[in-house]
Amino acid sequence: MSVMKFRLLLLISRMALVVSQKFSQPRINNHQLTILSVLSFSYCLLTSGVALSQTATPPSSLRVVVNSNSDGNIQADQQLTLREAIALVNGTLSVEQLSSSEKALVQPETSGTSRIEFNLPNGATTIQLQQQLPDLSSPGLIIDGATQPGYDAATSATAEIAIPVPVVTITPATDKEIFRGLTIVADGITIRGLSIYGFNASPVKQQLGNLLIYDGIPKPVTLTTPPGDIVISHRFPPPNTKRQQPPNSSFPFYDRDVPPKNVVIENNWLGLTTDEKMPPITSAFGVYVFNSQGATIRKNRIYYHDGSAIITSVRGENTVVEQNIIVGNGIDGMPDALRFEGVVTKSQIIGNLICANDGAGVYLFKPEGDVLLQNNKITYNGRRLRRAAVYVMGSNHQIIGNEIDHQTGPGVVVSAFPDTERNIIQDNLFTALEGLSIDLNTRRNLDVSDFQRGDGPNPKRDSGNRRRDTGNGAINAPEFTARAFLPSGNGVTLQGKADPGSQVTIYRLGDYQRGKKALYEPGYGALSQVLATVPVDNKGNFSVTATNLQAGEMVSAIATDPKYGTSEPAIAAVIGTPGTPTNLTPSSQPTPVQPPQCTSRPTPPPPPEPPAPPPETPPEPLRIRVPRNVHFALDKSFISPASALVLDRVTQVLKQYPVIVIEIIGHTDPRASDAYNQALGRRRALATRNYLLQQGIAPERMTIRSQGESQRVSDGSGRVDYARDRRAEIIFRDIRGIDIIIEGQEQDLQIEPSRGRR
Repeated sequence: MSVMKFRLLLLISRMALVVSQKFSQPRINNHQLTILSVLSFSYCLLTSGVALSQTATPPSSLRVVVNSNSDGNIQADQQLTLREAIALVNGTLSVEQLSSSEKALVQPETSGTSRIEFNLPNGATTIQLQQQLPDLSSPGLIIDGATQPGYDAATSATAEIAIPVPVVTITPATDKEIFRGLTIVADGITIRGLSIYGFNASPVKQQLGNLLIYDGIPKPVTLTTPPGDIVISHRFPPPNTKRQQPPNSSFPFYDRDVPPKNVVIENNWLGLTTDEKMPPITSAFGVYVFNSQGATIRKNRIYYHDGSAIITSVRGENTVVEQNIIVGNGIDGMPDALRFEGVVTKSQIIGNLICANDGAGVYLFKPEGDVLLQNNKITYNGRRLRRAAVYVMGSNHQIIGNEIDHQTGPGVVVSAFPDTERNIIQDNLFTALEGLSIDLNTRRNLDVSDFQRGDGPNPKRDSGNRRRDTGNGAINAPEFTARAFLPSGNGVTLQGKADPGSQVTIYRLGDYQRGKKALYEPGYGALSQVLATVPVDNKGNFSVTATNLQAGEMVSAIATDPKYGTSEPAIAAVIGTPGTPTNLTPSSQPTPVQPPQCTSRPTPPPPPEPPAPPPETPPEPLRIRVPRNVHFALDKSFISPASALVLDRVTQVLKQYPVIVIEIIGHTDPRASDAYNQALGRRRALATRNYLLQQGIAPERMTIRSQGESQRVSDGSGRVDYARDRRAEIIFRDIRGIDIIIEGQEQDLQIEPSRGRR
């Protein structure tokens, strides 16, 4: 270990000691947790086995094929490992250092960006790492598990979102503890088609005061660092420690720490074995977006992590999380499936299945910027900790068109801390909640359970202060003018009051929770179906006629003001006369007809109808440009360099058209006996066939015979005439019976020397 690295580790350890002493109360808050996370992450990066101060020389773009599932030290041998492939594309290993067998697996890549592909032996597709892999620092690199033989992009194990089953697995060796699977530090990197799991760290080795001794090195006691399957971050060169001054408040994030941009993580299984089981060692996180811009995480299955499936930290602008299946995460720590914090401007969470995670489905924790949450299925979450399906801090978020159901808590909770406004929550469908569909917290209720589970219906706003101490500016819930509305014909006219300038959306309720004053008094329920949307006039009145409502059904409403955001639901109203019995399930968590099930198997397609036989149409003749002969020297039967070039063109055509078979006929000039010329013609045909065999043409496609001198090209007796006679003729035949149009050539004529006078 270098002196500078040791000093930096010592500095981090001392800082961790101070922080842990300062925050020694039983509960550490999230701000303190973030500080410890930064310190511990710095340590992890310093101890990852990578020479952080080394600057890789960008190589030319390469296509590298990994054909070994082994791991260990880089060395020239018969096989190429993933570790060696990463070193090659990073430029820390040169092609010249490889063995001849390894060099055959490396080719220039014409696309301008490097690729790592796989051709692992059948039955040996699990790469068990001995130590952490080098950071991925080659811009535009693609690591493509879909190239492994046996990968089928057209099949899926789930019907809900089609995600192919990976073949290549990356995991630590059984006796190794490795923090991270793949660490991305460059722009434009794509990770595709891999199974990655088992990347975690247990700090309990030996405790000494507030530090841990781990492999003889002091380490901060709190390991809430970003170990996980995939981590996206800027590079971490050692900071300047010459003056031994504590780092500034933004350590280790400086202006030079440019986040990787436009990373794509797609079609991977993270935390899940390829046979869909929980691995013996679970990963800490799935994708840790520690510092990134424009990352796209789409169509991955992310299961069984100790913490969140996807988490952002310092920076994650324009992060797109789309069409992932996220199940069973948060089993031993941070329980929320998706946790977005830090700078997350213009991020999107769209079309995901978020099911059976231990806490909230989505947790927006003090984010800077806005997040769009749209068209997600968020179901059966809160399996270990009762929390809202979606917990929102910050402003300008949009929660639109989601299905949120079977939650051990409210649907959407909007925190009052920090100041939160303009959160739009519209067109969502709620079912079976333990709490309100939308709950705006007040700062008077500061217990953890209030922040995570909501604090129940708010009173009507009676002062300007409540704009500041209640989520979404304390916009009032709508109030119906009556507790019951009589149907008339096919519709019901619903009237009420709401904040002037807002817009009211009427919902049918799917279940209900009784009010406290009287058994017949309607209370609240899940907003299960949008019926109508109507503006509120400048006096605060609204009126709308809703159709297809029957006596005994119940309705509620929410109001949305573009200046403040969306309100809590209105107290429910009954369709019918006061006291009409409702026809809804009187429970916030109705017993499901079947056990909860996050995913199902795809339905096999019915066998296709046999297509009608196409009309018989004769195929067109093959028109190919191919030589039909080669020539020989006087009394010779070996292939000359010029004739070899001709036969190389023949080889190309035979490989391109497997329907062609050939007959090779040997010929001679007339200047010898018939028997001699017959044998010489045969030797020439045999030499021609043998050359084509060496080029990979199957023997069953070629026949040979000799015509000797019996089929001359001309009757002349000049040197050129004889040179044309000394040949092997190639007869091309399409096995389908189709004519082939070919051309002759004389580029390899071998004219005998002139026998002039002496």
